[in-house]
Amino acid sequence: MAEESKLDESNGSNANAPSSVSTITSEVGKKRKAVRTRSPVWEHFEKYDDSDGAPRARCKYCSSNYAANTSFNGTSTLSGHLQKCKKNPNNVETSQAKIGFHQAPKDQKGEGSMSIWKFDQELCRKALAKMIILDEQPFSSVEKEGFRYFLSVAQPQFRISSRKTVTRDCFELFSEEKQKLKTFFKENNQRICLTTDTWTSIQRINYLCLTGHFIDKDWKLHKRILNFCPVSSHKGDDMAIAITKCLLDWGLDKVFTVTVDNASSNDVTVKELSKQFSKWGTNLMDGHHLHVRCMAHVINLIVQDGLKEIGDSVRRVRQAVRYIRQSPARIKRFKDCCEIEKITSKRSLCLDVATRWNSTYLMLKAAQEFENAFVSYGNLDPGLLEYLLLYVCEDGKIAGALTSDDWANVRRMEKFLETFYNLTLRVSGSLYVTSNVHFHEIGELYCVLKLLTEGDDINLSLMARKMKAKFDKYWGVPQKMNKMIFVSCVLDPRFKFDYVAFVLLRMYGQEKGEKMRDEVKTYMTSLFDEYRKVTSKTFGVLSDSHCSTMDLSSRINFGSIHKGTLIQQEYLKHKAESGCMDAKSELDRYLGEEIEVANEQFDILLWWKMNSPRFPSLADMARHVLAIPISTVASESAFSTGGRVLDSFRSSLTPRLVQALVCVQDWLRNESSPVKTEEELDHLERLESGVYLISFYVIIILFLIAYRLMMPIFNCFPRFSQ
Repeated sequence: MAEESKLDESNGSNANAPSSVSTITSEVGKKRKAVRTRSPVWEHFEKYDDSDGAPRARCKYCSSNYAANTSFNGTSTLSGHLQKCKKNPNNVETSQAKIGFHQAPKDQKGEGSMSIWKFDQELCRKALAKMIILDEQPFSSVEKEGFRYFLSVAQPQFRISSRKTVTRDCFELFSEEKQKLKTFFKENNQRICLTTDTWTSIQRINYLCLTGHFIDKDWKLHKRILNFCPVSSHKGDDMAIAITKCLLDWGLDKVFTVTVDNASSNDVTVKELSKQFSKWGTNLMDGHHLHVRCMAHVINLIVQDGLKEIGDSVRRVRQAVRYIRQSPARIKRFKDCCEIEKITSKRSLCLDVATRWNSTYLMLKAAQEFENAFVSYGNLDPGLLEYLLLYVCEDGKIAGALTSDDWANVRRMEKFLETFYNLTLRVSGSLYVTSNVHFHEIGELYCVLKLLTEGDDINLSLMARKMKAKFDKYWGVPQKMNKMIFVSCVLDPRFKFDYVAFVLLRMYGQEKGEKMRDEVKTYMTSLFDEYRKVTSKTFGVLSDSHCSTMDLSSRINFGSIHKGTLIQQEYLKHKAESGCMDAKSELDRYLGEEIEVANEQFDILLWWKMNSPRFPSLADMARHVLAIPISTVASESAFSTGGRVLDSFRSSLTPRLVQALVCVQDWLRNESSPVKTEEELDHLERLESGVYLISFYVIIILFLIAYRLMMPIFNCFPRFSQ
């Protein structure tokens, strides 16, 4: 009895055992029921055993795990985690939100907006990473004393990260944005147009910039830098391999065109890419229109040939500008002359770069506004005339003071170059469609050169002849031109095919023009057939020989005849056997309609968006054709960014980090900001002078090193050692 009472007491004492003991075995071998957990935290955690058999508890919301041995661990830690868990839906934010006022952007009108604001450490870290990327700041800027003091005043709650943490945050942001872009390409599965260019950094690393251009389903034009990666060399084969790897990484195998400059290595690159696309089975029309030459580069070559015949008046203006800009005192004296002559122009004298014709245009445009100031300055400073007398023209004549004839020649030259300057700006846009005006601008340039060649001005006529010879090299043989130059113009409802045929006859004569007109019509019809087949597969539309009965019944108006009558069925069968009016008539209907009224407010993408239901296959083709960039400015603009990134603060960055910074900066920036096609002339001058200065220092350093190495040899000879 005593033993039984002891057993009962022991059993009674174990009635309040911890919940971790699921069963209790008595001496007679009976098992007790599992004891229910009493703490409410177990509704949000699940138990499991780790690899060592120790009990653990895992949060059902964020998967955080804690020790759960009830003999040693309580539930206080679990309760504390449950209150702080950000993914716990039962948590209610108790902190009070503040009202924040957002100012309106500078380029928009308005008074801003108000919204609630709450401090978030993670969002602030991401915003800091975006600031470093967008403003091209060095990573060490987060550790600067001034930056830390500013944040301690603006937001004391924010814990500033180290430079290593900011670097990791930038990489995470790059990976996140890249995955978003990959998902977009995968979901849309459309063709993309590419521009590419190469560049060598101050570290002697060859970089290749690959930019994608596409029009989305909402008919909005986009530009994205896909890669800014190192390449082994500028050879065509190596560049083709690098571009292929980039496309495979992005999952892009449908490329419509590749726009490159006129380097011979790019010809090899496009040929190798065409072979690769053929292997993938995505090379449309066997790659006949894959290679697009940069129109801006062609214009540059044309004008450069013409400027070889530049007159002495322009050279004298250049020397006068150089003389005044050589001294701050001369610049101040020149400004005083401007005040005396009441010249209110806000421009400043700029010196051109001999290899950049657009800088020559900007120099002449600024100088001709200060004609009277130059005359006054020549009276105050005799040194200007002496400086010009030291300058000898190419024909051996000694240059003198600037005369009224010189300024008349400068004004004519400025007007002459203005045409090509504005043309370059129009074709270099990246925020609007440019392919539709490609052929139009070629025809305009042809007319301008023809008028100048036949003009009375001998100097301009000589320049125009030089430029016409270069024009004929690239656009004088229409059979060698990319057919997309003409197709894109046909797809502009303001021009269409009649305009293209008219310009071809004017430029190349009756025989060549008619032949080229027929070739363009045949090529466009073949290209449209390719898109019609894709549309048929996508939407289930039957081919020419098997026309859809349902499609025909929707086009035919039978009036009071019932759609199920036998005569209708026989008629539809007859049309199906003989070849019905298929989607191929889309092209005929489009070309047969009246052209749209040409005005500056016309939006070609909006027109196709509104008319795409009427021309589904043709609209699909237009989405790809109109996305073609006719210049490589979009890729070249990344190199100016790369030059700023690879400054003295970031000269040690790895190519992988450089690519992340350049790409994510392009993805995060607002697309409404245009690509800057013109570089600051003062910056170019400082850059060139900096290159010369660095070269001078390098020569001195090499001389000292050589002298140091030769000292032991000199010491062997008494005469040299003395």
